[in-house]
Amino acid sequence: MPRPTGRVLTLLELLQSGGTRTVAELADRLGVEGRTVRRYVGQLIDLDVPVESVRGRYGGYRLAPGYRLPPLMLSDDEALAVLLGLVAGRRAGLTTAERTASETASAKIRRVLPRHIARRFDTLLEALDFTERPGDDATPDAPHATRTPDTPDAEVLLTVADAVRHRRPVALRYTDRDGRRSERTLHPYGIVAHGGRWYVTGKDAGIGEDRVFRLDRIAAPRTLPGSFEAPSGPGPAQRVLSAFATAEYRHAVTLRIQGTVGEIRAHLPVSVARVDEYAPVAAEEPATERWLRVELRVERLDWLPLVLASLDRPFVIERPDELRDLVVALADRLTSHARRA
Repeated sequence: MPRPTGRVLTLLELLQSGGTRTVAELADRLGVEGRTVRRYVGQLIDLDVPVESVRGRYGGYRLAPGYRLPPLMLSDDEALAVLLGLVAGRRAGLTTAERTASETASAKIRRVLPRHIARRFDTLLEALDFTERPGDDATPDAPHATRTPDTPDAEVLLTVADAVRHRRPVALRYTDRDGRRSERTLHPYGIVAHGGRWYVTGKDAGIGEDRVFRLDRIAAPRTLPGSFEAPSGPGPAQRVLSAFATAEYRHAVTLRIQGTVGEIRAHLPVSVARVDEYAPVAAEEPATERWLRVELRVERLDWLPLVLASLDRPFVIERPDELRDLVVALADRLTSHARRA
């Protein structure tokens, strides 16, 4: 059910469409009683909206002649940010029972966008992919609870999206996580929204290998002459997730965990860990009793003991010894706290 503020705005929109609206008509459209309509009209008047009361058999309410709401003024960057937020909301399942509010809001904003911005936004949507599985919004260098969203420059986002759509190489300056800067030529396959950040995946022409780049670390992109063929196989989102799971990080972790893939993935998603069979499984062996090998590459180990504890499944730490020490230290702290209680 819409909130009262939403109904007041709907009332204003109805009056804005012109003519005189009866109390009965407005009450029916808003799903409220006549006295509530009158209260909403009073709120509009308090906001200096000139609502006039029309007496007589066909009376009701109307806006004063010549009154119009000021147009919604958004910069190109602001309009792009709003539209992308609405798209992300739809992908996250923030919908109403019939038609999503985000769709109607998107349509209203797009109607007033300059034509060239609307075209570039459509290009971005064609190039955009999402990682959608639960838990996939974690990465080995920053667990989900500590992630801070990083928003790329709108011009960077739109330029790269145009290169994706037209299969054009793009030259760019990139700053890696250690602050090193480099000039790159990229054949971009697609843009991926993942865990509050934006990535582009493609072939780094300088080394001839596929790479994943954070868009907020890209500067001065420009499309180059020529074209390239998009590879077959996994889509951009899967390429990004696979890159996270196999990237080189400070610590290589190997575990054996007894449980199901689903139990492990609930805490260690595909973007963080690789899960394989530890040993051949006999046909009669229950799936819940399997030992699985889990491999991770992470920048920090301090968050893993709590994850292993939350799994509540038997596990063996094969490497590194430092992780084993951290788990033992956590167990000692918990035991100490429990004894004091």
